[in-house]
Amino acid sequence: MTGRILPFRRAGRPQPPAAGGAAGVVRLGPANATGRAGATPSPADLAARFDELVLPHLDGAYSLARYLARNAEAAEDIAQEALLKAFRRMETLRAEDAKPWLMAIVRNAYFDWRRQTQGDPITGDAAEAVLAETPDEAQLTAEDALIRSGDAAALRAAIETIPEPFREALVLRDLEELSYRQVSEITGAPMGTVMSRLARARRMLGERLGLMEAPA
Repeated sequence: MTGRILPFRRAGRPQPPAAGGAAGVVRLGPANATGRAGATPSPADLAARFDELVLPHLDGAYSLARYLARNAEAAEDIAQEALLKAFRRMETLRAEDAKPWLMAIVRNAYFDWRRQTQGDPITGDAAEAVLAETPDEAQLTAEDALIRSGDAAALRAAIETIPEPFREALVLRDLEELSYRQVSEITGAPMGTVMSRLARARRMLGERLGLMEAPA
C-alpha cells in the first residue's frame, strides 16, 4: 500500500520527546497501571501510552511535515515540536483516534512554523475555484501513479509541486490512508471540499507525471 511505499522516512530524527523531566523517562510500562478509576495518570503512565499509541505513527508524522514544508530540516523541527505537543496532550487522546489526532497536531505545528518563518497566514495557497468540480473516484491515485511511473523519487517531487490544500488532501488520504471524514476533521474543511481537493490533486499529479492530459 502507498502508506508503506511513498512517505518520507526519518533519518535518525526527530526523536520522541523525553518524559519525566530531570528524573528521566520510564519506558514501556502498562498504561494507567494503578487501575484506579479517575486516577491522574503518572508520568510513567503517559510515557507508556505515548510509546504504545503515538510512536507507531512517528514516520507518518515526519512524512506529513516533510510534504507540507517541502524541506527536510524544517520537517524534522516541525515533527519534533508536534511530538512534544502530543506528549503534553496525552490525556486527551483516545486510543482509536491516535493517528488522525497526531496528524492534526503536525499540521498545526507546520502552520506555526510557517507563520514564524515566513509570516504566512494559516489558510494555505489559494486556488479554491476548482472546488465546484465533481469529485471523480476514477482519478489517478498516488499508488496508481507510482505503479505506472515506477519512480518514487519523481512522484515525491511531483507531489511537492501541487498547491498546498490539494497536496495536503492527497498526502492525508492517499499516503497516510486516512478516511475522508478524518481528513475533513483534521483540515477543518467540509467532506465535499476534501473530495474535490483530492480529485483535483490526483489530476494535477497525473498531469505533472505525464500520465494524464491536462484539460483543454
